[in-house]
Amino acid sequence: MSNEEIKVTVVDFGRASLMLRYIDPMTGKQKLRSAKTANKKAAQKAAGVWEDELRSGRYASPIHTTWATFRERYEDEVLSSLAATTDEKVSAVFNVVEKIINPQRLTDLNSARLSYYQTKLRALGRTEATIKGNLAHIKAALAWAVRIGLLVKMPKIEMPKRAKGQKMMKGRPITGEEFDRMLAAVPKIVLLDEPKDVTPEQEAARTTITASWVDYLNGLWLSGLRLAESLELFWDRDDKLCIDLNSKRPMLRIPAALEKGNQDRMLPVAPEFAEWLAKIPMERRTGPVFAPLAKRIKGPRLTRHRVGEIVSAIGEKAGVKVNTDQAGKVKFASAHDLRRSFGERWASKVMPQVLMELMRHESIDTTMRFYVGRNAQATAEVLWQAHNGDSGNTSGNSRPESTESTVSNADVNQ
Repeated sequence: MSNEEIKVTVVDFGRASLMLRYIDPMTGKQKLRSAKTANKKAAQKAAGVWEDELRSGRYASPIHTTWATFRERYEDEVLSSLAATTDEKVSAVFNVVEKIINPQRLTDLNSARLSYYQTKLRALGRTEATIKGNLAHIKAALAWAVRIGLLVKMPKIEMPKRAKGQKMMKGRPITGEEFDRMLAAVPKIVLLDEPKDVTPEQEAARTTITASWVDYLNGLWLSGLRLAESLELFWDRDDKLCIDLNSKRPMLRIPAALEKGNQDRMLPVAPEFAEWLAKIPMERRTGPVFAPLAKRIKGPRLTRHRVGEIVSAIGEKAGVKVNTDQAGKVKFASAHDLRRSFGERWASKVMPQVLMELMRHESIDTTMRFYVGRNAQATAEVLWQAHNGDSGNTSGNSRPESTESTVSNADVNQ
């Protein structure tokens, strides 16, 4: 039953005043209120006024949907149909909401408490972009609750605006020289301390582990894949991101369950990435495309979170600083900064609409805001080199070659 179907009736319980009654569409329970008159005509008029308030949402029932009920329904009815990454993100947002606000009922997420939620996130060091993204998820969830009748009306949510002078990116694209330093730093992070007497088997394992990470960093640099996408990229699985090298041009097939837009898509891959993939021997084209290995080869695949930590540790070991916040905290190169480098390289080569598809952005606004026209100095350099007749490479980044990885199928599947 929706708000529009609420019907308030007048009942006589033999008291001094008549009573007004309706069935709460949320709980199915009877709701009563005094008409404050014994006159039936006046009571019916009061019933009409109350009914109108209830149907238009101006009156909020004193008994509301619990937060636990709302969350369970939203996860079952909405999140289950979205990409797994979105499900995980919203669940993480809800967990933080519970930690900071501890809502017992859905209406506890009112304007004042959501403002407090923002304040606490800032105190925890969250960026304005992160706060805005979290609030967007909360806003979407509450709007759904209103549409299906779990909430009478939306609270007013003040979305944060980017502070003056604040960077749009948390990091930055890195240069080819910085990327080379990251590749050189790989063994220092991914290997155990070298034993005094290295056996041939141990040396082979160390070579295999190092090669798996060099391949992985090269893949991120050349493909522009997000970290989660890279670890879901397979040679031969229809239910995962899959490389298709059989078409006229290599393509990336993305199933709806793994796509932000929740649609099956076929997208082109960057030519340099396709050329790099083509160098991988046929016998290795099975299972995951990338399988960065733990310091001890045997065991399950590393989690997405752990892979991200290791890439950031490599960036720190290489001394590649990509941002320093107002408190002086330094951020070192991460997997996403390799994606940023990919985007910046291609921004100078293709039109924005093409770059949008290559980066798999949902909106051209994202492409324009972060990559097109972002670096005026780089644009000026291209203009002057063109003016002076220099047709050489102006990106400042060279394409790394594929390593001769020794990772076997058995190692990949462990």
